[in-house]
Amino acid sequence: MRTVRLLLLVLGAAAAAYGGWLLLPQLGTTVPWLLGGPLLHDVLVAPLVGLVGLALGRLVTNRLRLAWISAGLLASATLLLIAVPLLWRPPSAPPNPGLPDRDYPLGLTAGLAVVWAVIVIVLVVATIVGRRGTDRS
Repeated sequence: MRTVRLLLLVLGAAAAAYGGWLLLPQLGTTVPWLLGGPLLHDVLVAPLVGLVGLALGRLVTNRLRLAWISAGLLASATLLLIAVPLLWRPPSAPPNPGLPDRDYPLGLTAGLAVVWAVIVIVLVVATIVGRRGTDRS
């Protein structure tokens, strides 16, 4: 087992070294991306998510509602993360029929509207079902 681990370590180190060698000519444009992502996450995104979580925990006392609202926020964040490159800058190449010819802001808005409409419907139905259950008692 020790031999297999050593072999995997050597192969992994060789693959990382080869990747670094290939990255070397593009290092000037790559370093901001390699450092900027984790730095942006640690300085901006993580504290913001923590503050939103704390606020939600204090404002929403029902655990079912909190779970659905958290799921909606997670889905919204994922949609926004996917849409950022498409909204941030225009395409660098001429339009290719069928690829970048969509209205991305409208698509993002529609996607977010669908997510939150589903969340609202589920919460309304859960509230109605919960009230009916307590009325029968």
